[in-house]
Amino acid sequence: MKRKIVEIDQEKCNGCGLCVEACHEGAIELRDGKAVLVSDEYCDGLGDCLPECPVGAISIIEREAAEYNHELVLKRMEERERKKKAHAHAGGCPGQRAMQIERSTGKSEIKEEQDNNGNREAFSELNQWPVQLNLINPNASYLDGADLLIAADCCAYAYGNFHRDFIKGRVTVIGCPKLDDNEYYAEKLTEIFSQNDIRSITVTRMEVPCCGGIVHAVRTAMLNAQKIVPYREVIIGIDGRTVNDR
Repeated sequence: MKRKIVEIDQEKCNGCGLCVEACHEGAIELRDGKAVLVSDEYCDGLGDCLPECPVGAISIIEREAAEYNHELVLKRMEERERKKKAHAHAGGCPGQRAMQIERSTGKSEIKEEQDNNGNREAFSELNQWPVQLNLINPNASYLDGADLLIAADCCAYAYGNFHRDFIKGRVTVIGCPKLDDNEYYAEKLTEIFSQNDIRSITVTRMEVPCCGGIVHAVRTAMLNAQKIVPYREVIIGIDGRTVNDR
């Protein structure tokens, strides 16, 4: 049948992933850094994703397409919900237990120590465990009154002094907005913001477009939780420099 359906221009798409979050039917996914329509049967053609695209890569066209299948969409959404619950499961593995890391006063105050050969040893500034957003317990005691760092995974590898400049004095939460479910991130962060007295939020992301998903998840969660706190957003270049700090 001929009907209205989404079309994504692969040349224009920058892989930011905002359309993936906007599509309530789960019809769009990121594959190889580009947004793609998973199946005609998942797309209702209403265009909820259209205003979210920052580069105008999405349009609504008329073409021959399979009919929208609401039952298949419901099954898909149930599967996504099942995966979210699996991510949120906090039992079983001892490594998922919420804990604060106590360090000796001497080393926590000294960021680097020089040996006889002139080499410098950097000390970890991590204050809690776990750090993966998927594993964080929203009721963990270290979250209440925390200055929160929400970092895209790659930032700590690209930026040389990440522990000293960002992790120190903060509760650290990390995730990959390209490989993980940003809708789930927004829901999990909403829970964290709602249940705890967060003092400030610092977000670090890489300069690549697909990394913008973590910023969108944080801002969505702040709106959902009606959380107004000091907010800082830092963009790290792939060469390790600070591209933007606002």
